Amino acid sequence: MAQGKILLKPGTLWTSVKEKTEYALQCGALLSIPTEFEFVEQDGVGFLVRILSNLNRKKAAKEKQEKQSAISGQEFNPFLPYEEDLFVADISDTHVCILNKYNVVDYHLLIITRAFEEQESLLTLEDFAAMWACLADIDGLAFYNSGKSAGASQRHKHLQLVPLPLAYSGPQIPIEPLLTAAQFQDSNATLVKLPFVHAFAPLNPHGMESPFTAAQATLEVYRSLLGAVSLDAEQCGAYNMLATREWMLIVPRSHEHFQSISVNSLGFAGALLVRNTTEMEILKAQGPMTILKKVALS
Repeated sequence: MAQGKILLKPGTLWTSVKEKTEYALQCGALLSIPTEFEFVEQDGVGFLVRILSNLNRKKAAKEKQEKQSAISGQEFNPFLPYEEDLFVADISDTHVCILNKYNVVDYHLLIITRAFEEQESLLTLEDFAAMWACLADIDGLAFYNSGKSAGASQRHKHLQLVPLPLAYSGPQIPIEPLLTAAQFQDSNATLVKLPFVHAFAPLNPHGMESPFTAAQATLEVYRSLLGAVSLDAEQCGAYNMLATREWMLIVPRSHEHFQSISVNSLGFAGALLVRNTTEMEILKAQGPMTILKKVALS
């Protein structure tokens, strides 16, 4: 397969993100969901837990999507076409970058395929090249919710990227203190303090000068990690993939929810979201790490 082309000009993405965010807020295309937050400690991690102040916007949008799907007889796809007012940048000949319409985290980006691909399909060289093109400009956390049970809300393939730090104090990513305790076997590692099935590996940030060079190395790590947690390359089950410039983490999933609390990749970074005070009470009573264990494999 011929190598694709990176269209994103180096050094331009962050400026575009800020400009497009301001524009999308002004024109009403970006509908940020306000939250309050607090830290909940368990097992040496200060989990950042956000509680939604208002879900009406997203609920109304979901109802509108369902109505459109019922009328057309086809499932509504918000990425094909995507909203022009949310467009940030052309990344490559296979991927574009848009704003997350219902963002909870500031400057939350979606890296979407131009053509439809299933969200449950394996990540490719082109996916990782697009990811690295963005990470070269934005020091962030990239993640992939593979399938509904992993927290994916749309079928159209998309990676996501949020700038660091995730937390307002402490480590850039709440789970990071546990990453220093990695025990390596070959090139893969397990994190002794994570009480669920996972695989972890360092990434080489020096490959960022060439997104496709970095992508090739990252693709090999990704496939190795999938194998380490017994995810079949042909019929891959639900899992979360998290990656920074320095590391990658794969977590197979068993359930999308613990009771009513939905968990996606950000949960395994130590950032959880609850919809109301009742869910916050459940989270505190159970403990956030315990909830992650319940929705993963142990």
